[in-house]
Amino acid sequence: MTNIRAKSVAKTGATKSGATKSGATKPGATKSGATKPGATKAGATKPGATKTSATKTGATKTSATKTSATKPGATKTSAAKSATKSGATKSGISIVLRGGQAWSGRLKRGQILRLTDTSGRACVSALFYNAIEPLERYNMADTLKAQYTAFLTTGRVLYSDMGRVLVSIIADTCGWHDTTSGCGNATTSRTNFGDGRYQDLRNNWFKNARDNFIVELSKIGLGRRDIVANVNFFVKVAVDDAGRMSWVDRSGAASHVDLRAEMDTWVVLSNTPHHLDPSSTYAPPEVGLTVREAKSPERPEKDDRCRLSRPENGRGFELTEMFVKEMSAT
Repeated sequence: MTNIRAKSVAKTGATKSGATKSGATKPGATKSGATKPGATKAGATKPGATKTSATKTGATKTSATKTSATKPGATKTSAAKSATKSGATKSGISIVLRGGQAWSGRLKRGQILRLTDTSGRACVSALFYNAIEPLERYNMADTLKAQYTAFLTTGRVLYSDMGRVLVSIIADTCGWHDTTSGCGNATTSRTNFGDGRYQDLRNNWFKNARDNFIVELSKIGLGRRDIVANVNFFVKVAVDDAGRMSWVDRSGAASHVDLRAEMDTWVVLSNTPHHLDPSSTYAPPEVGLTVREAKSPERPEKDDRCRLSRPENGRGFELTEMFVKEMSAT
């Protein structure tokens, strides 16, 4: 019985000694279309490996294009990329904003922007954005309610909609800056001053804050929908019991305001008339603009006036410093 069974097994699928049967392989040889033990067949993966669109395990390609995300925890929009690529404003610059002129630039953390109204008639409308991620921007409501105030002056900070501090007001000889009445637009300009079209006046045409904002915001990939309640520097607006707003004349008192950047901040400015200004003549005055580095007494230390002026400000600075550290580590 043993001999018969052995013969039967030997005959099954075997070839003659030294011969190779069609479709079979010699011991140790590789059959056409087959792979050696331990080798990886084309288009296959090793045992235990997972193949995902021809990429390594754990990685995924999307149409052979890298995703637009940055390191974990950070996501850059096209606007953020534009703002990041835009170089920081150099310290030591000193320029004059002509009447009707707009300006925008990136302030680095620790830089101080000074605006100077030499005539006492200026209105500088302003917007502020996180320069790393411009989706975070100035929030008027949080700025006012967190500091129990209706206007801005020395010791106040400008909060973002994430509860962080964009800039602080470290010096101010004006004493009141409006942030509730909004900015002028083409309609209010036409109502107050007439048409003032470019076709008629060329470079002296009547510019307005809203249109200036749109032009400057387009430089970092933002637009109309990114215009929020703004600040109007050197403007005082009174509100009566019925909620009506009225212009308060400052009678030609020259003044300046210093803004310290607490994070990298994109600043947008428009030197154009306020829509409540009763003047019927379009004649916005020149405004001085300088940028410098904060000196030792001006840096945001633990006893900084802006940090201590309101209880909420301490938490705002802590959140800002955490964000700055996080961005420095990425």
